[in-house]
Amino acid sequence: MTDDQSLSVRLSWIEDALRMLLQQKVVQKFYSTSDAAKILGKAEFTVREWCRLHRIRAEKRPCGRGNSKEWMIAHEELERIQSEGLLGSENRL
Repeated sequence: MTDDQSLSVRLSWIEDALRMLLQQKVVQKFYSTSDAAKILGKAEFTVREWCRLHRIRAEKRPCGRGNSKEWMIAHEELERIQSEGLLGSENRL
C-alpha cells in the first residue's frame, strides 16, 4: 500500500467517524413541548396537555419577548416518561 492509499484509507475512516458523531442525538438539559413530542412520538398538543394536567413534570419558562411562557421538560423527565410512563391522576391539582 502506498502512502497515498494509506492516507486515503485514514481520511475515509475519519470521515465515517465524523458522520457517525453527527448522527448521534444531542442531549439537552431541557426540551420544549415540540421537541419532547418528536422524541416521544406524540402530538405537541398532547404533550402540552400532559404538562397542564401535571401528568409529567414540567415548568413554565419565559420565551421570546414579553410575558409569554412555554412549558419546558427536563431530559431526566423524558427518560422517566419513556421508562415509567405518565404520572398518575393523584399528581393533578
